[in-house]
Amino acid sequence: MIFGCHVSIKEGYLGAAKLAYKKGASAFQFFPKNPRSLVVKEFDHLDALGCKEFCEKYQLQSIIHTPYPTSLTPTVDKRNLTIQSIINDLSIADACGAIGVVVHFGSPIDTTNPLESYHLMIDMLNSVLEQWDGQALILLENIAGGSMGVTLEEHVQVRSLSLFPEKIGFCFDTCHAFASGLWNGENTKELLQKGTTLNYWSEVKAFHLNNSKYNTGSGKDRHANIFQNGFIKETEFDDLLTSPMFQHLPFILETPKDDGISYEEELVQLQQRWGGLKEH
Repeated sequence: MIFGCHVSIKEGYLGAAKLAYKKGASAFQFFPKNPRSLVVKEFDHLDALGCKEFCEKYQLQSIIHTPYPTSLTPTVDKRNLTIQSIINDLSIADACGAIGVVVHFGSPIDTTNPLESYHLMIDMLNSVLEQWDGQALILLENIAGGSMGVTLEEHVQVRSLSLFPEKIGFCFDTCHAFASGLWNGENTKELLQKGTTLNYWSEVKAFHLNNSKYNTGSGKDRHANIFQNGFIKETEFDDLLTSPMFQHLPFILETPKDDGISYEEELVQLQQRWGGLKEH
């Protein structure tokens, strides 16, 4: 199993890869720049190349997460800045050898015309991807609650309606799916079947592996550690994490680091439970 965690780029992109490896991860996620800003970053290409080469040497997979202000349904004044910021993120991902850039599904902009939000989102994706010829993908992430981005059908449809579906994949967040009610822990087989029928799982490139601090259907995006303080049971993760469809994909932790367990400890627990690592 390919388990990993989110790491800091305080010591650069190569430093992030080395930190992930030191923690015992075989995959990692990082912000490409200041997570609270859309300002385009002039990044160190040699540092990014070092990251890519290190990952190739030690067989590490990586993904990037866009900064918090990124929205695929932005206000008019933020449109161009957002487009350039996402292209910047894709460039950094490509230089670092990352699979792609995780972007949250869009949010509603007009309660009287729900389709307007989807139209804007598809237009934003087209505007970004018509300027992008690299290998890194846009990875649309499912939402924890609300009226958009919850169902698999939405993700598949947005991808299919874009002009560049081959440049779009998905990142599936387990906490978000549980919080939204898409996955309640007991309907895993049905969820897997639906995703297969819709050709959703075939385009998933990474998982955010998180438990939930609130029960299913709460709509609250509050992550919990996999083995403690969460509403998703270990047995409810079983069918998801042991599916042959996902054995080659990275499962990346975004769990709390202040609940008495470190990423290093949690990664060992994951391997002991699902990765075949024997407990000593």
